[in-house]
Formats: sequence, C-alpha cells, structure tokens
Amino acid sequence: MDFTDDQIERYARHIILREVGGAGQQKLLGARVLVVGAGGLGSPLLMYLASAGVGTIGVIDDDVVDLSNLQRQIIHTTPDIDHSKVDSAKQTIEALNPDVTVICHQERLTADNAMALISDYDIVADGSDNFATRFLVNDACYLAGKTLVFAAIGQFEGQLSTFKAHSGDDAPCYRCLFPAPPADGTVPSCAEAGVLGALAGVMGALQGVEVIKEILELGDSMAGRLMIYDALSTRTRTIRLKPDPACKLCGEHAQLTDLSHFQAEDAA
Repeated sequence: MDFTDDQIERYARHIILREVGGAGQQKLLGARVLVVGAGGLGSPLLMYLASAGVGTIGVIDDDVVDLSNLQRQIIHTTPDIDHSKVDSAKQTIEALNPDVTVICHQERLTADNAMALISDYDIVADGSDNFATRFLVNDACYLAGKTLVFAAIGQFEGQLSTFKAHSGDDAPCYRCLFPAPPADGTVPSCAEAGVLGALAGVMGALQGVEVIKEILELGDSMAGRLMIYDALSTRTRTIRLKPDPACKLCGEHAQLTDLSHFQAEDAA
C-alpha cells in the first residue's frame, strides 16, 4: 500500500517513530475496531482512533445526545442534541479524518446480535457504562476469540485493562476479576453518583493507546493487569490479574459456551 502525499503529512508523527513507521501506519489503516458506546469514554477513544488512522471503526449505541452528555462526551456538540449518537460520532470522525470508514450500529448490543457484530472486527473497545453490557461484551469477545480493551469510570476513579484469555497466554478474562455482575442498585451509575468530565478524556485516551498498541503489537500489553487511576490524588496503581481456574467462561471447567445465559433485555 502506497501512501498519498496527504497521508504522509497527516501521519508524519507516526511514520517517523521507529516503533511504528510506514508498516505500522499501514496496519492501523487496515485495522477494524468496534467501539461499544459513543459516550464519555467512547468520545475521546473514537476521536483518537480516527486521528491515528484506524481504517474501519464500528460504533454501537442506541442512544441520542442529551444536554447532560456534553459535560464529558466531547464528540458531540450542542446542535447534536436529540440526534443519534452514532450519527453524531460519524459526522465528527469524517470531518476529522476522511481516511476512516465509520460503520454505525444504531442498536442495543444484545445476546442475539453480539457475536455477529463482534466477529466482524479485529479488536473491541468497551466504553459502556453498565455491568450487563460489560459482561456481555467480555463473554462474546472470549467466545469469538477477539481482544477486548476495557475502561470504566465513576466519580473520580478510572480503570483500564485488556482481556484476551482466548490467546492462551495465561491471561484472564473480565469474569476472572468479577465472576458475576453486582446486585442491582449496589453500584451507583454515573447519572446517580456523578463523574468528573475530564476523567472520561483521560481514560478514553488511555484506552485508545492500548487499542493502538494491540494493533501494532507494540510495548507491554495490559493483559493480566488492571490499572486504577485516582484523579483526586493524581496517582495510579496497577494490580496483577491471574486467570481464575474456576471461571465459568475461561476456567478449567467452563460452563458458558455460548451467550444463552444472557437475556436480551439485560444488555444496554
């Protein structure tokens, strides 16, 4: 693949990196990434993936833009209120980088459609804001053999990890860390507890870095590690994660071999 003059200029800061170079930029242009959620995490993540030249970006979200979203969901603007989030995200991405093909999935991710959607991409980045979707994305990625880059935020804290238990490299899945979703109401949502808007930018950008690293097979993967960021103290700590032999999904006696354990209405 030959670069156009515009591409050489656009991606010059990547191409001059010895670890990326022209071959790495070609990998990015050929990559297919699915982003789950065009909200607080998905907004900066989508923009950085697009600006990096990730060639095909899918985005799934069934929501519309609300005024309260604009405190952190920077891919949307005031004129986008009441419009589809995936359409708003596509418009921003196409204005940012015409090299990128954006595939809009304006629907809820459910047990019925997850495998078909995820199977069409190389890497999945989860920017969802609820446990039902996180578990569904994790299970579908494991069963489809896809790498999952995960981030979550709440109030002043963020979490980041990569899950690829399918690789067989002594890597855990999300269920190894959290075997089951918490009981309803025990963990407040961002709408209930609040979230610092800029925190979404920090964690979404870090998520973008990890997606790009996975595409380029660059540096140390976050697989087997969970990073926790405390915005109030400006401190991070990293926890080592090990596969759980008793995990129902990836353990020695796995019980979950498809997505039939989910009900479609449980995912968002």
